[in-house]
Amino acid sequence: MPLIALATSSKHPDLAQDDRLLLQPLAELSLDAEPAIWDDPARNWSSFDAVILRCCWDYHLKLEAFLRWITGLERSTIPLWNSAPCVRWNANKSYLRDLGAQGIPIVPTLWAEAGEPVRLGQRLRELGWSKAVIKPRVSATAYRTHLITPDDSEFGQTLFDELRSGPGVMVQKFMDNIVSQGEWSLIFFGGEFSHAVLKTPKAGDFRVQNDFGGSERPSDPPFEVLQAATRIVRTVEPTLYARVDGVVDDGQFRLMELELIEPLLFLAAHSQAPASFARAIAQVIQVPAPEISPDPR
Repeated sequence: MPLIALATSSKHPDLAQDDRLLLQPLAELSLDAEPAIWDDPARNWSSFDAVILRCCWDYHLKLEAFLRWITGLERSTIPLWNSAPCVRWNANKSYLRDLGAQGIPIVPTLWAEAGEPVRLGQRLRELGWSKAVIKPRVSATAYRTHLITPDDSEFGQTLFDELRSGPGVMVQKFMDNIVSQGEWSLIFFGGEFSHAVLKTPKAGDFRVQNDFGGSERPSDPPFEVLQAATRIVRTVEPTLYARVDGVVDDGQFRLMELELIEPLLFLAAHSQAPASFARAIAQVIQVPAPEISPDPR
């Protein structure tokens, strides 16, 4: 029986609750899976037939070590999903600039490089943005992400300059529709759409993650949203799993994040999602699904 590592972090040694829903469907496909902390020095990764990244939710705090580990798996030819090149590309949010250059509509973003003089308040006024979100280019779960206005000159400029000289900075126009309509997350397994949720922040906040009081509900995306998300997923290399986050702005779906490393996949939001993910895993490691016997009736 193939043994699969579901890579996790030390804060979630037994996986996040949502990811644990995957264990039974994998077992039903004759796949043995177990959680494995990605930076555990005692772990022998060669004992696994494949490694699947799941709740490695501290990778952005230890990026160099994480990428060394990814490269080590790659050099050892241990199958990894998503792939090492995909992970390296997706670890820095400048991938959004790459997708924008390929014609994917993204949320309007200000990119600034180290040493480039930018007076943030002035620049936001020139862009006509009444509110904006500052983010590190390497980040997860809204880490060091802040909502600012052109008048937040002191705090905004300080954070902007600090991030710009460190992991890199990006500033996105705040999309008011996140509050009024919600942010879409569309989940894909093996490049095919599985399910979606609509996320909203708690009152008075802008972050949709449940860590900050945000909530989500299963929702069927409009055709145009699904079409746009499918195009985004098919723009990149084939993936085992992908989560497309975005917002509808003036009738157009704009990409906020394409999550290919360790996204929460909202398996609990759809009854068939854990089984669908398990089948996609079985397919990439080339394990045939068991035959279903005819109904004896």
